[in-house]
Formats: sequence, structure tokens, C-alpha cells
Amino acid sequence: MLGIALSVLDGSIVNLALPSISRDLNSTASQSILVVNAYQVATLAMLLPCAAFGDRLGYRRVYLVGVAVFTAASAACLLSPSLPLLIAARAVQGLGAAGIMGVNAALVRFTYPSSMLGRGIALNSVVVATSSVAGPSIAAAVLSLASWHWLFALNIPLGLLLLWLGRKALPSNTAPTSPHTRLFALDVVLNVLFFSFMFVGMSGLSGGIGKSGQLASTGEGLVALGLAIVFGFVYFRRQRSQPMPLLPVDLLRIPVFAFSMLTSVSAFAAQTLAFISLPFLMLDAWHLTPLHAGLVITAWPCGVVAVAPIAGRLIGRFHGGLLGGIGLIVLCAGLALLAGMGHQPTTADVAWRLLVCGLGFGLFQSPNNHTIVTSAPLRRAGAASGMLGTARLTGQSLGAVLLALIFAVAGTADGSGPRVALGLAALFAAASALFSLARMRRR
Repeated sequence: MLGIALSVLDGSIVNLALPSISRDLNSTASQSILVVNAYQVATLAMLLPCAAFGDRLGYRRVYLVGVAVFTAASAACLLSPSLPLLIAARAVQGLGAAGIMGVNAALVRFTYPSSMLGRGIALNSVVVATSSVAGPSIAAAVLSLASWHWLFALNIPLGLLLLWLGRKALPSNTAPTSPHTRLFALDVVLNVLFFSFMFVGMSGLSGGIGKSGQLASTGEGLVALGLAIVFGFVYFRRQRSQPMPLLPVDLLRIPVFAFSMLTSVSAFAAQTLAFISLPFLMLDAWHLTPLHAGLVITAWPCGVVAVAPIAGRLIGRFHGGLLGGIGLIVLCAGLALLAGMGHQPTTADVAWRLLVCGLGFGLFQSPNNHTIVTSAPLRRAGAASGMLGTARLTGQSLGAVLLALIFAVAGTADGSGPRVALGLAALFAAASALFSLARMRRR
């Protein structure tokens, strides 16, 4: 729980400090965005390779190496005297986070007995959901007392504690010894190129560096997406014939696993559309203060925390597709209610709708993660764990790109853009519910 909290938090905790970083290191706002993007790209590109290393070398070993790299890179971020060095250190930090995230779910599977696995995954889901939205709040608390350097300094004692606890407590697994399970360097390179160009391309389509500080212009984004398609085609063709592929196409042939992945990508796209559009709606259209808006938005994670333990106890008693489908229908209803609110709703009107969204998301997440982890063979637990994180990050990236396109067309000043985004989020939640319910007819 400590490890996954650190790795998820660092994906967003720096956002609030970007103006200070830009000013202290004599860089532009668009250049400082790379401090965030470097971490995200490195994590997304290396999730599956780290998971594959876990299947071959042992999950405990890969996790501990990831913690060590993450902690060392945090120290490098703390001491970076220039923006290029900080960006490089953040990329290495993302690599360490990939080592943690890539095998985290596999270690959960090896930690809990089968009768309690649902509860363990529910606890993990609560930590991920809470950490995803807690970054700005924690950053605000730290920055109100100290400089941005302390955002990285705090990782060092926590990382050392995590390394010590991990060496004492994490379970070991027996790695396969077959020569056919070797990992090819070309496949790792193709995986990195595919996910990196996909991220750059999606960032470019969402506005361009000259307009919103993204990685590339719109035209360059199209070129990057084209390269991602080319590398992805070659990568997929190579993976189809391998006994333990880096990109787990063998697991995607399992219908329940494939539907669970579609469920996860769609649900996280809906969550991202809502999370990023709501502050614009609250600040620009309703003219709330940042503190007021932040307190209201916490109703969503409160709903997740409240229902996730219950969902963990229901796993095994009811079909995961049914639990996930019900939760996503509730999420869809909450998002639709948010999109249909009046121009000046009360705090209570907004809070209970967000609470409904959180309750639905919490009921979906744990059963869906449980299905992804357990529908894979035990020897492929690492691959399933890597796909769990890949689905989340892919859905979040998709939601962010769609939101940028909506804002470019509809704007944010009168609240029309955020309302369209919330409506689209409800449609994604509805599609995700259909994917989840479809699993009930699959083995």
C-alpha cells in the first residue's frame, strides 16, 4: 500500500509546483510541463517490460529494484540544478515507479490467501483511487510550508522505509527456467517506442506546445501517432508467436480478461474526463474558490473509500461482471446528474452527486481488478499486473486528450465545455457497464 501510494502520487503531486519550478530553474511554462510528462511517459512505456521481468526474475526482486531506483531518482530530483537534469531524473523516477506498479498486483495475489484476495485487491484499489486525486492537496500542504524541493525530499525516507519493509515482508515466487521464456531486447525497444510515440501523439492532438504546453504541436502529434501505429504493428506481429509475450496477447485471447481490460480503459477515461473538467466548471462557471472546490471534490474519493471494503467482501459471492456493471451504472447516473445541474447549484447538490459517482466507481474497481488478476494463469500474474496499470494509464490519457479537444471547441468560461465533457464521461461509463455485464456470458 505504501509503495503503490508513492508511485501513483508522484504522477500528479508536482503539477501544482510547476510555476515555482519554472521560475527557479529559469525555464518557460511549456518546458516545465516535461517534468510531469517525463514521469508519465517512462512509467507507461516500462510497465509491461517490468511486469515481464517479474514473470522471469521474480516479482519481489523487480519490486525492490524499482523502489531503489525510485528513491535514488527522488534524491537526484531534489539536487537537480537545472531543468534538463530534473526532467532526466523524473524519467528515471518513472522507471522506478514502473517497477513498483508493474508487479504490484502480482505481489498482492501472492500475499493474500485466495479466500481474502478480494479484500486485498479492494484495499489496493482504495489506495490507488485516493492517491490519484490526493496529489494536488498534499502538494498544496507542502508548498504552503516549504519549497518544491520538499515534494521530492519526502520520498527519500519513505522510499528507504519501503525498501526495508519490502526486504522483510514481500513474498517470493519461483521464476520459470525454460529457455523459451527469454525476453528480447528488440521487444522492449518496440514497447517503449510504441507507448512513447502514442503518448506524444495524443498530447500533440490535445493542443500543441504553442497553445497549452504539451509535448508537440498538432501536426507533429499526427506524425507521432502514425509512427506509433507502425511500431505497434511490428510489435504486435512479433508478440503473436511468442510463448510468454511481452505484450500479453495470450491473455487478451481470454474473453473475460479482454472484456475486463475494455471495462477498465473506458471507466478510467470517464473518471479523467470528470476529474479534470470539474475544477473548470467550479472555478470558471460557478466562481468557487480553489479551497471550496477542492473540498467538494473530495466527496468522490470518500465514496470510493466507503464502498471498496464492501465490494471486496462481495467478490466471490457475486459475479464480478455483475458487481462492476452495477457500479458503472451508478457512476453513469452520477455523471449524468452532474452534467444536468443548474448554473448555480448549492454545495450539497454537487457533493451528493459526486458521492454517487464515488460509490459507483468504488463498486466497479475492486471486482474488475480481481477479475483481471485472477483470470490470468498464476505464471502470468506479472503480465496481468502490468496490464492493470497500462489500462488505467491508457484510459486516463484518452480522457485527457478528449477533454482538451472538447475545451478547444466549446471553451470553459460559461461551463458548456465541462458539461459536454461530463456528458461524454457518462457515455464512457455506460459503455464500460456494457463491457462489464458482457463478462457474465463468458468463461
